[in-house]
Amino acid sequence: MRLLITNDDGINSVFLHELVHALRQAGHDLYVVAPKHEQSWVGAAKSRNRPVHAAIGDRGLGCPTWIVDGTPSDAVNIALDHLLPPGARPEAVVSGINVGLNASLGFIIASGTIAGAWEGALHGLPAIAFSQDLTVETYDRLKAQNDQPDNELLASVVTSASRAAQLVPEFVASTAARRFVVHNVNFPYPHHGHPAVHRTVPAQVLVPRLFSPAGDDGTHRLIFRHGEDLSPASPLTDRAALAAGHISHSVLDYTKLGHA
Repeated sequence: MRLLITNDDGINSVFLHELVHALRQAGHDLYVVAPKHEQSWVGAAKSRNRPVHAAIGDRGLGCPTWIVDGTPSDAVNIALDHLLPPGARPEAVVSGINVGLNASLGFIIASGTIAGAWEGALHGLPAIAFSQDLTVETYDRLKAQNDQPDNELLASVVTSASRAAQLVPEFVASTAARRFVVHNVNFPYPHHGHPAVHRTVPAQVLVPRLFSPAGDDGTHRLIFRHGEDLSPASPLTDRAALAAGHISHSVLDYTKLGHA
């Protein structure tokens, strides 16, 4: 299967690299396009008011790779329309693995990872977004170590990447072209063994107070919060599945927006 791979954590993310390695080992034909720098929380933004630069990059991934100094949406749009060789249209766009969960309405809409997949859906392709849940302590430790995961975290990411490679063909086969669907998959942490994949819906989570009060320099800084979950007991939500140690799979069908 020919796949275009992207993410929002940037071209140097170990989580991206492990996904690429797993997909290559599964025999897929890959192209990689990723932002030059981390683009978390940018949603589906596109760089409207400045030119965007794309260049061939070599990160040892064993497949054609481009680095784009823009958003995930920029990267996928430019790759599909201008970077891939003639006749190399992919069968799907796969985004991730994201550093941290992308579960609940507020996080899904804000996610650059999901937006990268969504850009593929806007081009009529099946689209899949993968994210790795983390504890706050694990995330802080990862950032303190310059985004180099310790052995425990790396083991979870490797397991998640292997499961992702198994799931991609199934999700692509189940998704017709031009359907405006994104498969949103979140892996639990720690991820070991073979947890079940559960169909879920996005949790209904309020996410207020994401920014600090103004500091002495007048600026506000983002503070991560999980938010307040207002979801009913059923159906099973993505957050609830992760809390139970399951893999969450939400089918985001954008044609249903506005329907009663």
